[in-house]
Amino acid sequence: MDPNQSIVENYFNPRTCFFHVLFKAAALAFYILSALFVDNFVIIFVVTVLLAALDFWVVKNVSGRILVGMRWWNEIDDLGESVWKFECLDQDSLARMNKKDSWLFWWTLYLAAVLWITLAIFSLIRLQADYLLVVGVCLTLSIANIVGFTKCKKDAKKQIQQFASQTIASRFSSTLQSAFSVV
Repeated sequence: MDPNQSIVENYFNPRTCFFHVLFKAAALAFYILSALFVDNFVIIFVVTVLLAALDFWVVKNVSGRILVGMRWWNEIDDLGESVWKFECLDQDSLARMNKKDSWLFWWTLYLAAVLWITLAIFSLIRLQADYLLVVGVCLTLSIANIVGFTKCKKDAKKQIQQFASQTIASRFSSTLQSAFSVV
């Protein structure tokens, strides 16, 4: 048996995991390598931001749903205020999610942000405001996904707790009713 095959088999969704990592790695690699070898800032900006935007979209709409069972979005209501919306699988479905898929999702989400912060520090040290702009856009997209999925996870836990409380209260109420109906 090939040792690499056993690692891949531990993931329930290896293709989704691959694309979850691919766009993050592509944006970071392109930015780092192009800053060394390409002298055209516009090309670096456009391609890096495009790859980061693809990563943002894939994480928010595909890998978040498949790997951790969550999705988030933000809407503007009639009063012009921002409203966060969350979508999460039910408790049983969440319990069946692959732990390794989930681990990869969360760690790469945070690791990408840490790497963009590191690159921002290097841009500051080298006094390159234009490259700081590229990193700032990419970091903003990365942090938006972190905030969205963290809020979604907290909302899911809150909904699970409310469901559990309602279930316990309902069972307690029905037990009391049956106890008094016997008497």
